[in-house]
Amino acid sequence: MVDMLVLAHRGASVDAPENTPEAFALADRMGADGVELDVRRSVDGRLLVAHDPLPDSLADVDALGLASFADVLDACGDRMLVNVEIKNSKSDPGYDATMSMVAPIIDELRRRGPHARQRWLISSFSWSTLAACRELAPDIATGCLTAAAVDEATIERLAAGGHVALHPWEPQVDEALVALCHANVMAINTWTCNDPDRLVALAELGVDGVCTDVPDIALSALGRLGGQVTSTWPGHVC
Repeated sequence: MVDMLVLAHRGASVDAPENTPEAFALADRMGADGVELDVRRSVDGRLLVAHDPLPDSLADVDALGLASFADVLDACGDRMLVNVEIKNSKSDPGYDATMSMVAPIIDELRRRGPHARQRWLISSFSWSTLAACRELAPDIATGCLTAAAVDEATIERLAAGGHVALHPWEPQVDEALVALCHANVMAINTWTCNDPDRLVALAELGVDGVCTDVPDIALSALGRLGGQVTSTWPGHVC
């Protein structure tokens, strides 16, 4: 068995509609170690689970039939790890410069009790959003998303800022990046890989977790059918 976390990307998103309660419940039944989901705030303040920017019109938002953040967390059950990606890039419509969306996201996680704290990891491409999370909730793990290469100084700065993980785009991952993260006591969780051979290669490099649209295929490729690797995010000290 290879001990790399298998994280269902937007749920089991090949076999069920992405970012829906059904997709997350299916990932749980498949045996995924955890899931990744995207949360956005609508113009009327609701926390909704969606990858793409939300429309400005509430009628258009409602027409999308998106699940609430609370309903999706409920669908994740009480076993899986949950990577909550906060969508709040400066280039997105509705960018929250005041970071006022952070507090209600934290509140929703904390509403599930201190016993669940080790299951949560907040990630974002907006490192200023993550800084707001660290300030408000230093007890909840954070991971920094990136699609570009990062250097040693950047990883050292992220580690010093209290972040427990780097979340790079899968093609960026090589032996040197894994070693650099681990040398700074940071986990490396990559996105998004569906190829069985590459999944095995990532595990052999020492990658801590991988987001995949096909958690059942990933678990099979890794010899991981049955049994959760861990109930705590790597690097997270509760």
